[in-house]
Amino acid sequence: MRKLLLILFIGLFTTGFALAQDGMVVRGKLLDAQTKEPLIGATVGVKGTTNATSASLSGTFKLNASSGTTLVISYIGYVTKEITVTTSDLGDILIDPVSGALNEVVVSANQSLVIDRQTPIASSTVGAKYIEEKGALAEFPELLKATPGVTVSRAGGGYGDSRIAIRGFNSNNLALLINGLPVQDPEAGKIYWNDWAGLADVTTSMQVQRGLSASRVAVPSLGGTINITTKSLESQQGGTISQSIGSYGATKTSFSYATGLTPSGWAASFLLSKSQGDGNAEGLYYTGYSYFANISKILSKNQTLSINFMGASQSHGQRYTYQTINTYRAAPQGEQRFNSDWGNLYGKTYSAEINRYNKPLLSINHDWKISETASLSTVLYGSYGTGAAVYLAGSQAGLTPGGSAPRLGDFYSPIDFDAIVATNKANVNGAATTYINQAQNNHYQYGLISTFKKTVKDINFLAGVDLRGYHRDNFYVLNNLLGGSYWVDNNDVNNPNRNTVTGDKINQNYSYDIFSEGVFAQAEYVKNDWSGFITVGGNNTSNRKTDYFDYLNTNPLRKSAWVNFIGFQVKGGANYNIDAHNNVFANVGVVEKSPLIATIFPNAKTTGVNDTKTLEKLFSYELGYGYKSAMFTANVNLYRSQYNDRAKSIAGVANQDGSIPYGNVNGINEVHQGVEVDAKLRPVKEVTISGMLSVGDYHYTSNSGSGIISSDAPGAKVTTINSLILKGKTIGDFGSSAASNAQTTAALGLDIDVLPQVKLGANANYYGRFFASYDPSKMVPVAATAVTPAFDPNAFSAVTLPNYSTIDLNVVYRFKFAGLDASFIGNVYNLLNATYLTEAYEPNPTNGTSVSRLNALGVNYGNGRLYMTTLKIKF
Repeated sequence: MRKLLLILFIGLFTTGFALAQDGMVVRGKLLDAQTKEPLIGATVGVKGTTNATSASLSGTFKLNASSGTTLVISYIGYVTKEITVTTSDLGDILIDPVSGALNEVVVSANQSLVIDRQTPIASSTVGAKYIEEKGALAEFPELLKATPGVTVSRAGGGYGDSRIAIRGFNSNNLALLINGLPVQDPEAGKIYWNDWAGLADVTTSMQVQRGLSASRVAVPSLGGTINITTKSLESQQGGTISQSIGSYGATKTSFSYATGLTPSGWAASFLLSKSQGDGNAEGLYYTGYSYFANISKILSKNQTLSINFMGASQSHGQRYTYQTINTYRAAPQGEQRFNSDWGNLYGKTYSAEINRYNKPLLSINHDWKISETASLSTVLYGSYGTGAAVYLAGSQAGLTPGGSAPRLGDFYSPIDFDAIVATNKANVNGAATTYINQAQNNHYQYGLISTFKKTVKDINFLAGVDLRGYHRDNFYVLNNLLGGSYWVDNNDVNNPNRNTVTGDKINQNYSYDIFSEGVFAQAEYVKNDWSGFITVGGNNTSNRKTDYFDYLNTNPLRKSAWVNFIGFQVKGGANYNIDAHNNVFANVGVVEKSPLIATIFPNAKTTGVNDTKTLEKLFSYELGYGYKSAMFTANVNLYRSQYNDRAKSIAGVANQDGSIPYGNVNGINEVHQGVEVDAKLRPVKEVTISGMLSVGDYHYTSNSGSGIISSDAPGAKVTTINSLILKGKTIGDFGSSAASNAQTTAALGLDIDVLPQVKLGANANYYGRFFASYDPSKMVPVAATAVTPAFDPNAFSAVTLPNYSTIDLNVVYRFKFAGLDASFIGNVYNLLNATYLTEAYEPNPTNGTSVSRLNALGVNYGNGRLYMTTLKIKF
């Protein structure tokens, strides 16, 4: 017996010694390299095996591993890190977020990102954790409202209708990149956020680059770039399922799964989600489906292929008609809930304006490390978007007080669509006088971006091509006759006086083609405390319009000649790290680019070319200072951007013959300048205080150049109009778009780790020096009449809107559920239920005081108090 016990003891001792040598328990703590926050749930695995674990609520982990093996550490939004095991206690392990070490980001197409304390560009980044904790009911732009220089509004409050401005530039002068790919509308330059609603669940980071961007594309933005990075190759297997419930019937169900990296080098991941609700105001009901899939293959140790497919299909009611402040205040539903643009049709809720769209994006990314000093990244992408704005039109479509639309009661009651049906049926000739119009837009967008990189000593040389193609069909379709038998349309010269029925094209039918061929080159210098870059690029943009209704099929003028613009960009900057905490940078750039296609043609219904067309020009420069430590981080930026020779199209009041005057104005000159400050303080590791202040000055620097104007009748005479009196005035917005911008913004945030499992957050936002939008094309002298006073453009100033602020709260509770990591997240937006104007537009500029003109504005109110709760389980 003693011999047996001795043998067992020796065996156990030997086994234990062997485990201590070859199978030790390795411990460590994972921290964010910049904020020193624990990376809760980060994955730690032994390379080449299925042996893995997750970091605890304090960021610590322990794992059986042998000396000499390699640990792979991965976390969404952070750079994957590998560590060789040499001891059982690895201590604190710092993991870089994608904004801090972007040279290692897996998504090869998305190389246009700012590296902290290296790239001399002002930027702000929110990661996956921030999006998860604060973005349950927010749209993409609303996640950026604590960013300096950013103004966000949700237009009429509809799903996906958010707008964003950066440093006073609206979306037609910004760029939206997804994994480095341009996805905004090339025709109007706008960003349609409903195309990407719901994709926040697969976003690993969202970076705003203000002013000159670091984007390596041939057609740059002028005001800033928003660069969204999504999931790519995921080495670990697992998934999530989540359910959200919120205000006014808001629900969201989401499921995602990743296979992990197989021994043969394959990996796949996908996400599906559905969002629906009654909307934040009456008639804003919505349904949205989001989808994402990634398939990646490691072809060799030097080559990776990745295929992404993503998009969002949605349909939502809109609040499109602007009402006055007094009209809203009299609403029994309250200012924030009232919507004049919905009613009942055949016993069901029906909106007078519905937007529906689906824009899937497919990209194929190839990353090739040719040698230790050379690499080639190529992405081929394509998108087919289809959808429409569907709205009430005709004789009973007036939706303002006293308007022609019948209602079930007073003005604040729903539209009685059944009464419109009855009116149409009662028409003796059977013709509909009111109908549902469908403004259909179908587009094909495709391109290729390829970048070659070569390192020579301390300089990285890059060169690439940026090729883009775009075709868009714009036409109206008769969507619903509302009880009528036909609608008389006389807009197609090939088929005059047609009795059109549902499904027929009416009113207008034309297409745009835009092609761009560009090249770019860049040199980056990084050595010790100095870094700098210079970028040059050039591109040719070709534009063509084809009009199918206003010219006979045999008329060669129905298709315009190609109109070409050769643009260029030169930009550069330098950063100097004074020491481990302080850095300074400066950048400067010149950009000349093609105007938007709508300004190239003299009016909406002809293919003649605007002879006064010219390139739009930007000269921008900026100075920045940064301080960074474990406890305190701060940045200060001073910027000035001179935007010259801007071109805009305008539309006027219909002539007596029914034609509409259209015009183009050139030579509009603007300045966008200001100062931005942002800071973050961690007095103790459980508390983070953040804040920002931005003070801007956005105004016209001169009167405009001359313009041209004509009617929409084919072959109409084109006449010259005088310049608009704009010098010194706050920048307005042409047309009836009420994209008002605050020129002073501030934010304050507080996040507290109350317990290891519980986190509380609060964010306050302030908007000041907030001006109503107006149409600069109406800035012409008007003589006094018996009804209206004279208008002197020189005495005009934009209406000042009331300053406002909002407060949002969030709570996060992380726990174990059936052995799985789970979290409960609660969000409350506009906690104090503040009533505020988010947009305002002055349709007829006057010289009165702001107070006297305030109630003449068409306005939109911001959302009232909203909440969302989310349960998320990781498996």
